[in-house]
Amino acid sequence: MIDLIIIGGGPAGMAAAIYAARQKSDFLLIAKDFGGQMAAKEVEIENYPGLGKISARDLIAKFRAHLEQLDVAVEIAEVSRVDKIKEGFKVAAGKKTLESRALIIATGSAPRLLDIPGEKEFIGRGVGYCATCDGPLFSRREVAVVGGGNSAFEAALFLAKFVKKVYILERGPRAIADVANQELARKTGKVEIILNARILRVEGVNFVKNIVYQDAAGAEISLPVEGVFVKAGNRPASSFAEGLAEINDRGEIKFDCATHETKTPGLFAAGDVSEVKFKQIVVAAGEGAKAAMAAGEYLRKINP
Repeated sequence: MIDLIIIGGGPAGMAAAIYAARQKSDFLLIAKDFGGQMAAKEVEIENYPGLGKISARDLIAKFRAHLEQLDVAVEIAEVSRVDKIKEGFKVAAGKKTLESRALIIATGSAPRLLDIPGEKEFIGRGVGYCATCDGPLFSRREVAVVGGGNSAFEAALFLAKFVKKVYILERGPRAIADVANQELARKTGKVEIILNARILRVEGVNFVKNIVYQDAAGAEISLPVEGVFVKAGNRPASSFAEGLAEINDRGEIKFDCATHETKTPGLFAAGDVSEVKFKQIVVAAGEGAKAAMAAGEYLRKINP
């Protein structure tokens, strides 16, 4: 049994690993991949302190290089189950079962589905969740981005490099993205923002042909597009923590703000999987560092 397992390869998990290494903990980082939602960023990251503009790929590389410098032990696997045992926790990761005295969950979140007719039917045939992956396929075509947050506007900014026009469809009366991102989108001359648009369905035959939404007056509008990129928020990857941690109505893990500890002693949460309000890379990294320091205090308390 080791002291600590950290689950998650995003900024929270990697920062937690860096701080656990500094405390000389006997620990393991389990990650199915590296970068988390950071890897899906469609534009350069401009708000990470000290780095100015940097691509997500380069920032992830810097995190990983730091882990390598500290000789952090990494297990590339997906965690399917976590159980509480007398001495701590048992983690099922891939084909292995591992045990630790303390555990940090930093599994982040995944794109939230719209759950509307046509969405799943046209995945890979016009419906997508990653503009950087699929955007160039829609060169000189018209596409829609569903959502009004930073991820939606960043996707639109990336798509504007290739497509004829981008429609941003936001359900509410205003977009919630940073003002800077909204201004950049307007400057492209290719982005049109449609507010009060409640998405009803995606239509097509072999590929997407329309997205249908209801406007503020209740009328159904059919918008001809060949691509639909869903950026309607994320759902926390917290399912395996149910029963061990309290989960709020958004699926986020609840924890003690002072210690990052959940209702189960020795179980900590950090980053986008938790109920922390602001979902930003720098915030996740800071939360991961705090969780690792709190886990260190816990381990010293149970094993002076």
